[in-house]
Amino acid sequence: MSRNIPPSELAQHNTLESLWLAVNGTVYDLATFAPSHPGGLQILLQNAGQDASSAYNKVHSPSLIQSVLPSSAHIGSLDSPPIAPAPTPVSSSPTKPPLSSLISPHDFPLAAIPYLSPKAVAFISSAATDCLTNQANNALYSQLTLRPRILVNVSKPISLSETILGCPVSSPIFVSPTSLGKIIHPQGEKAIALACSNLNIAQTISTSASFTLSEILSDQSTTHPAFLQLYVDKHRPNSERIIQQAVKNGVKAVMITVDAPVPGKREADERIPTTGNDQLAPMAGTTFAQDDSKGAALGRVMGNYIDSSFSWDDLPWIKSLLPPNVKLVLKGVQTAADAVKAKNTMIVDGIVISNHGGRSLDTSTATILVLLELQKCCPGVFDKMEVLIDGGVRRGTDVFKALCLGARGVGVGRGPLWALGGYGREGVERYLEILNDELVTTMKMCGVTSLEGLHPGLVNTRAVDHLIPNWEGEVHPYAQWRRKRRS
Repeated sequence: MSRNIPPSELAQHNTLESLWLAVNGTVYDLATFAPSHPGGLQILLQNAGQDASSAYNKVHSPSLIQSVLPSSAHIGSLDSPPIAPAPTPVSSSPTKPPLSSLISPHDFPLAAIPYLSPKAVAFISSAATDCLTNQANNALYSQLTLRPRILVNVSKPISLSETILGCPVSSPIFVSPTSLGKIIHPQGEKAIALACSNLNIAQTISTSASFTLSEILSDQSTTHPAFLQLYVDKHRPNSERIIQQAVKNGVKAVMITVDAPVPGKREADERIPTTGNDQLAPMAGTTFAQDDSKGAALGRVMGNYIDSSFSWDDLPWIKSLLPPNVKLVLKGVQTAADAVKAKNTMIVDGIVISNHGGRSLDTSTATILVLLELQKCCPGVFDKMEVLIDGGVRRGTDVFKALCLGARGVGVGRGPLWALGGYGREGVERYLEILNDELVTTMKMCGVTSLEGLHPGLVNTRAVDHLIPNWEGEVHPYAQWRRKRRS
């Protein structure tokens, strides 16, 4: 039975064997949960026997801890007033440029950075090791040139309406999954969701979001499409629980992230120490950032719960958890060989060409080159599955090129985060509207009046054609395998 617990009694339970802490007036017993805590024991022990509300509320959804812990872990109520949530960290300084003055996608990082913590800036901008893939993702788009057609009547309005994974949307642009939105803005993923709902643009919600799915989707239109990005948990029942919650909340597709079986090394993120403000609470289970001998990367800490044993053989298990109207998508396909393998499973409805924004494996192939590889080596996959793409998209011209080369939808990730950090929901809406406007302008400039009129002939790929491999499988065209197994 719930009872009132004085702070003096709470303070006595500060060991691994008896580990209590208070959050927002409720006292929790974490002794059973602690050994499986994805973020390790250190941060739990640091807060054991204390009221951790202040640090928790800066980045956590109030209801998240209740949804993660079983009712048996709820000991009682703290016999003192709970600490009020921390005020918004986003400055309302009058020096911030008016949102209406931002006319380019490149304006949003410049406007947001002064109002974000150094850790938040590093988390958004960081990429794996030397950041070469991150740079190539965008740079390779600029190597593709456009081939405009002239004297076409483009005076009528152009509709960008499309269907992505069976869902009618207002634009082929979708928001890719990003985690820990609350370290960027108090409303985090909830603000992104509301912006996407207002524009009828698809949003992909991360397993490592700062809020629960029900909180993120509560203010959205019931017809607005949302997808779940899933990191498969080492403790498989956790993933089953998340999928069940997603289906209950009307999610239209589950995108399994397959390009990050282990965390990437993001050095900019590692170099900046974590603080109490950087504690995390992903949907999969409460995770706390902590520094160690490797550094202080939020992304690496989050990756502790990911099941690196997940393989092709496990896809039927995921599919069995989904009703027929919820699509199964693999996010992180980077070769034609794996695209073909996904098609041949007969249970995968779509793929997202992605390299995690260059945040997982550095020197992996830029995503626009992978799209061309599929066109060259296995064009049949476009007829059997929906092919989406993200990574490196900064302008409407980038969206146009990807659509011309066969992508059904084009995702943006970092851009909405910068917009969120500076201006919240309104910033995300303006950012997406700018991309849509640029896409329409590009279409008209190229003599195209509808999405159906887009085709590869509008893009000159000669500058990168030599970078596209000629083979589909694992056999290299000339290099020989010479490594011998040692006895």
